Amino acid sequence: MADETDLLDAGERLGLEELRVLQLERLRASLRHAYAHVPFYRESFDKAGVRPEDCRSLADLAHFPFTTKADLRANYPYGMFAVPRERVRRLHASSGTTGLPTVVGYTDNDLSVWADMVARSIRAAGGRPGDVVHVAYGYGLFTGGLGAHYGAERLGCTVVPASGGMTSRQVRLIQDLGPGVIMVTPSYMLTLLDEFERQGVDPRSTSLRVGVFGAEPWTESMRREIEERFAIDAVDIYGLSEVIGPGVAQECLETKDGLHVWEDHFYPEVVDPLTGDVLPEGERGELVFTSLTKEAMPIVRYRTRDLTRLLPGTARVFRRMEKITGRSDDMVILRGVNLFPTQIEEIVLRTPGVAPHFQLRLTREGRMDALTVRAEARPGATPEVREAAARSIAAAAKDGIGVSVSVEIVEPESLERSVGKIRRIVDLRPR
Repeated sequence: MADETDLLDAGERLGLEELRVLQLERLRASLRHAYAHVPFYRESFDKAGVRPEDCRSLADLAHFPFTTKADLRANYPYGMFAVPRERVRRLHASSGTTGLPTVVGYTDNDLSVWADMVARSIRAAGGRPGDVVHVAYGYGLFTGGLGAHYGAERLGCTVVPASGGMTSRQVRLIQDLGPGVIMVTPSYMLTLLDEFERQGVDPRSTSLRVGVFGAEPWTESMRREIEERFAIDAVDIYGLSEVIGPGVAQECLETKDGLHVWEDHFYPEVVDPLTGDVLPEGERGELVFTSLTKEAMPIVRYRTRDLTRLLPGTARVFRRMEKITGRSDDMVILRGVNLFPTQIEEIVLRTPGVAPHFQLRLTREGRMDALTVRAEARPGATPEVREAAARSIAAAAKDGIGVSVSVEIVEPESLERSVGKIRRIVDLRPR
């Protein structure tokens, strides 16, 4: 273990008390930076009756107001920046599919910190200098591809910038270039798996040994599916562009027990989604982040809408966040029952004869909402197996979640495939 410890960077070597001292110092500086240079924060703090100097302890952060995605959109494009636009070296943005995109800027130092955090994440996942890393996250305004790319290079790896799409070519590249690490969304990894099998290539025969998966919630059942069918270790990475991108938190290979938040740069809280009250460690709620070192766009108490809980550190001194179980804005309320796509995923993945590709279709029948689970059959599944699978999924949803759903078992590879985050919910209800 001594040689493994030697790989850790200075931040990972901090003791708990040293970490808390550093966090408070950086938090107070970040609050001063935001208040002095971002009109939104000056107005927001003043309205809440707080000033940066009121933060005398980490607990005092709870007195400061939240930042939401709506706030970022209201200040589109550059209103949240704390430095002159000329100091910004890169811009990223969300897709803007539900409104204006959220624009995020990075200074030279921000980009360097980001690369450091992704390098730390890949190392925690089991990657090492000299590894070939296949990056199949999308490149462009989405932070996944470039974030993974520069982090892998910072660690000293050889990067294959495959991006998303052209799945058959990706299968060929993995066979020919011999990557040890792949970084991709878990749903697209399943698409790659289908393509390996379509080409008659055993997925377990590749050089891959570690998959670093993020950008969407995924379950332990999906981890087992990927690990068994690819013969790799599958670990979780977390990030979001509003905070920095991938590299905010990482699951460690040796424990696989949740994602260690890189708390020397990002301060996490978990709050009650309804009241906004900070919850005690170990209670599940909505994840909130405050940046500690960002220059271009400091973020204060950003409500991620991701649902999780914070736990003590194990493989690192930093606290862990449990795997994201869903998002508060992805929750479906069906006839009074709260339901998340990951709950259906657990059922689908344990049902014989069904592939790990499904979609939820919401419709309205009269005055009542209805949910149909559309799941792909595995190749070769007989009509009898498909009928049994449909009955099994419906019964499990009724018994385990408490909702009645319709189930359609559709042909293999008939559902829309995604090269990025999969669209799990199709809402066809009239507005």
